[in-house]
Amino acid sequence: MAVGKKTLVLEKLEAMTSVCSVGLDMVAVPGSVDAATIAAIIADEMAIGMINNKTTAVRIIPVPGREAGEMVSFGGLFGESAIMPVRNIGRSSRFVGFGGKIPAPLQSLKN
Repeated sequence: MAVGKKTLVLEKLEAMTSVCSVGLDMVAVPGSVDAATIAAIIADEMAIGMINNKTTAVRIIPVPGREAGEMVSFGGLFGESAIMPVRNIGRSSRFVGFGGKIPAPLQSLKN
């Protein structure tokens, strides 16, 4: 799938997390995306939550045998979704290998 200027990609969704209330929820990605890349996306979302002092969540659904731009049906009332392209630059495994820890935002201490 050719990614043009008007294509919604995972990086744009991730950037919107900084101003939205939740994070990445029920985002379908190609099944070929490796575990380290998914872990790095989750780490990005955690960092955004920590810096913005809010709770974020991530539900990414790798869809085996499917590529970006295709549609996947989850069946019944779960609907369908377009599979989002994921830019894999091949450095996620090194980043995830550092094994850093990100503290959770402490919302309960602000009341």
